[in-house]
Amino acid sequence: MVWQKDLQLQRRLDEIVKKLNLFHVNAKQVFVFRSFGSKSRAQARIWGLPRIWQQALNKKPGYCLEVISEKFDRLDEISQTKVLIHELMHIPKNFSGSLLAHRGRFGQINARTVEELYNRLNNQYVNHSRR
Repeated sequence: MVWQKDLQLQRRLDEIVKKLNLFHVNAKQVFVFRSFGSKSRAQARIWGLPRIWQQALNKKPGYCLEVISEKFDRLDEISQTKVLIHELMHIPKNFSGSLLAHRGRFGQINARTVEELYNRLNNQYVNHSRR
């Protein structure tokens, strides 16, 4: 398997983080890679740097977001954006290097919650609090 940094997707991810006001995500510490030759069924995955490795390497918390080229590239732009949002949702509010599970005490990561953020990203939501 081969990994390559993807600066175009990195810029796209940075834009998503800014537009969604994901203040807890330090986009400079999230590195986007495109992989080739993976046997995974996933379209993308996110890797955290555990605290013990942070201490051993004297590094700050960080994440690698891997898109699996064979699967991700087949998706349309909307689906790709939703995949990126999904992976960002695994980053906890304390940006510690750990990862949130799909079902956890801090919420759920599923199609509905991804869709809500995608709609917010595109200003397609209706603000019912206005009168």
